[in-house]
Amino acid sequence: MVETLPVGRFQLQQQRLELKRWIPAFLSSHKTLFVLLWIAAFGSVFFWQWNIGGSGFSIFANVGPGRPMPKMRPFAFNLTDFGGVGDGVADETAAFERAILAISKFGKRGGAQLNVPPGKWLTAPFNLTSHMTLFLAEDAEILGIQDEKRWALMPPLPSYGYGREHNGSRYGSLIHGQNLRDVVITGHNGTINGQGQSWWKKYRQKLLNHSRGPLVQIMWSSDIVISDITLRDSPFWTFHPYDCKNVTVRNVTILAPIFEAPNTDGIDPVAIKSGWDQYGVAYGRPSRNILIRNLIIRSMVSAGISIGSEMSGGVSNVTVENVLVWSSRRAVRIKTAVGRGGYVRDITYRNLTFDNARVGIVIKTDYNEHPDDDFDRKALPIIRDISFTEIHGHGVRVPVRIHGSKDIPIRNVTFRDISIGITYKKKHIFQCAFVEGRVIGTIFPAPCENLDRYDEEERLVKLSAAQNVTDIDYDI
Repeated sequence: MVETLPVGRFQLQQQRLELKRWIPAFLSSHKTLFVLLWIAAFGSVFFWQWNIGGSGFSIFANVGPGRPMPKMRPFAFNLTDFGGVGDGVADETAAFERAILAISKFGKRGGAQLNVPPGKWLTAPFNLTSHMTLFLAEDAEILGIQDEKRWALMPPLPSYGYGREHNGSRYGSLIHGQNLRDVVITGHNGTINGQGQSWWKKYRQKLLNHSRGPLVQIMWSSDIVISDITLRDSPFWTFHPYDCKNVTVRNVTILAPIFEAPNTDGIDPVAIKSGWDQYGVAYGRPSRNILIRNLIIRSMVSAGISIGSEMSGGVSNVTVENVLVWSSRRAVRIKTAVGRGGYVRDITYRNLTFDNARVGIVIKTDYNEHPDDDFDRKALPIIRDISFTEIHGHGVRVPVRIHGSKDIPIRNVTFRDISIGITYKKKHIFQCAFVEGRVIGTIFPAPCENLDRYDEEERLVKLSAAQNVTDIDYDI
């Protein structure tokens, strides 16, 4: 598996007390509560490792006040060289387009870097090019133009059929790229701001005729690095690498309001997806070999980390470790439904902490949203080989809810070293239905009767004869 870059030892137990003091103070100083999904100090999400060695930091280009911007490519340009103003009023679209056209000519010479200096840079969507670094200075903020007429329309995603929210064309992303190689978006924690408030309002009022677009979307590309920036207020999904290889996301902060900001997923895949029903099956691109680690996450309306429900191309070999989920509706979730087909398998959750969550672990097999009525009702997903180890926390109402079905049973689930403090004093809070698996050693709360019992030495203690017993209570 992938090794992380040195970020220090992630000591959740020692940090929890500090977080309890820091988080309320942070939130109380803001008029709008934000979902702090990724924290720069420890955030790093890896989809196989890509080494950016050789791009030294010894040469600097000074651009106005503030910290000097490192030169990471053989050639570097400033947005102001192409007519950029940075006052938050001028339309900077043409400046970005001219700059990226110039950079595209340096691909065979090691590529070039576009520096975005401090200021507010209002722009319509623009496309990146290969062998490019987009560097956002400290106090630089790229702002998305709110007039949707300025956002180009694109065909629906191939694995989503006719469209995600509407049939037909969809809006593109603010920052977009297709068929690229060697692209870096980084900085001194500059910001890319989608200004999604108008999009969310129009979506709720049903005033949009096309599916909303992401903030940053890279498609059919490889060797992509996103690091040391803030992404906020996306119209839809925030960062969406689609059918890409060798993608690294690290030290990224993603912000959106806790409420009334629909579908502003932080990273897809961290809501890991691979296509919707028959369209995802036909497209046939699995999401696999994914490592998610060292995160602090909050989600009041969905889950901290999700797999599915659009997983029809398959999801496998995923590791989630060293994660704190706090004050959330759900902590980690796998969701699917009849008609999806595909599979979710070889999933490892390790060293997770839940701090005040309504439900801790969720596997749900009846998430019945479909692109149309032509889905194959005989296409049944396979859910198997999932392990949960070193899962701790407190203030959790339902620690585990694994809801398989006769059509979609859940196989080979393992629990080990589980201790989750509960808030709801009811007997059946470890809920199961149509699940087969095992518990190793003693865990708290007591597991459901569907699971086999093993001692700490992994010697069989008791076989379950009740895998199909249903003990699901959504009223809790």
